[in-house]
Amino acid sequence: CSASTNKPVLTLFTKKPCPLCDEAKEVLEPYKGRFILQEVDITFPENSAWYEKYKYDIPVFHLNGKFLMKHRVDIQKFEDQLRKVELQSD
Repeated sequence: CSASTNKPVLTLFTKKPCPLCDEAKEVLEPYKGRFILQEVDITFPENSAWYEKYKYDIPVFHLNGKFLMKHRVDIQKFEDQLRKVELQSD
């Protein structure tokens, strides 16, 4: 079935090294079957707009293109938003 194509996309704006990003990914590990993780390295030239926006705030997360959270994973907020998106796609 097409369930895998309907998974929400969680975008992580990051750079190397980013200990907070690594920590955030660990916190999200139990949920990884429920979303597609897309990492955007803000130090790449093609991502300069994101760099200007988020250089002091990483990690920053967007869920399906909408800003979700920054600095740390707010599990309650993440779960609520993930559930909302999942319900919309059913």
